[in-house]
Parts: sequence; C-alpha cells; structure tokens
Amino acid sequence: MAAARDGDDQALDQLLRRHYDRIYAVCRRLAGNDADGADATQEALIAIVKGLPRFDGTSRFSTWAYRVSVNRTLDELRRRARRPSVGLDDAVLTSMAAAPIDVAQRVDVDQALSRLPVDFRACVVLRDLCGLDYAEIAHVLAIPPGTVRSRIARGRAALVPLLGNPAPDPGRPSPQP
Repeated sequence: MAAARDGDDQALDQLLRRHYDRIYAVCRRLAGNDADGADATQEALIAIVKGLPRFDGTSRFSTWAYRVSVNRTLDELRRRARRPSVGLDDAVLTSMAAAPIDVAQRVDVDQALSRLPVDFRACVVLRDLCGLDYAEIAHVLAIPPGTVRSRIARGRAALVPLLGNPAPDPGRPSPQP
C-alpha cells in the first residue's frame, strides 16, 4: 500500500488486482447489473488511484476502497436514473429460465436487491457480501452504527418476501402469531 502510494506502478497494479474482485462485487450488486457494475467499478478504480495519495491510513485500505466504490456506484445509479431504462423481453426471460440454477439464483438475488431502497441495499451488500462489520459499514457509508443495524435488519426483512419464504429451520422455534 505504501509503495503504491509512493508511485510504484507495480505495487499499485498488485494492490488493485488484490481488491478488484471485491470492489466489482460491491459495485455489481449495488448497481443491479453487469454493465452498470462494470462502469461503477472502473470509476471506483480511477478514483482510488487518484485518491491514493490522500489516503491517510486511519482505516484499512479495503474499507476506504469500499467507501470509494459505494460512492461511485451511487453516482452511477443517479446517472442511470436520468436515462431511459430498457426492460427484458420474453426471449431473454425464457433463456434465463433455461439457465443453470446458480445463475437463476443470482438473478433472483440481484432482482430482489434491486427492489430495495439503495440505503438498505448498500448496508446489506456490505455486510452479507463483503463481510464488513457494523463499524466498518458505518465508516464506509458515513452513518452511525445504529443506522447500519437498522438498515440491515429492514433490508433483510424486505428481502424475505422478494426471495420467497423458505421453510423454517426445524431446530429454530417458529414465531408465534
């Protein structure tokens, strides 16, 4: 990290390669599709390179990179909101239905996440996909930890009906009406 910040191109390349998959995963899940996720990832990587000299090290590099990535993805979502959207036609939906189950599950999760308010989506993705703790998410999103907890709980609760209600775990007591 220090070598990359000091201008070592090879160190910068290694640093970006080490974090690329996680950055792309955050951007793609927040954006809701591959194209916007890739655009947001590219913007995030550029911002990381430009901002690296100003990275003060008060947090882990990965936490800072997530913050940059979330901000760039939110920028991409704002741009997307200003352009017309194109829906999926029946041929695409039919081909998706014939896809292997792991792709279908990914599409279901992506569609469900895209229906969440972006504030909830960001918290759920950073917690459940990236494994950040509440304090790190609070730092990334610049919100209080209590707000993070609330958004994760509300986001997860909103996902349940969108993903279908799986059978309750037999070892877990079911809620009483």
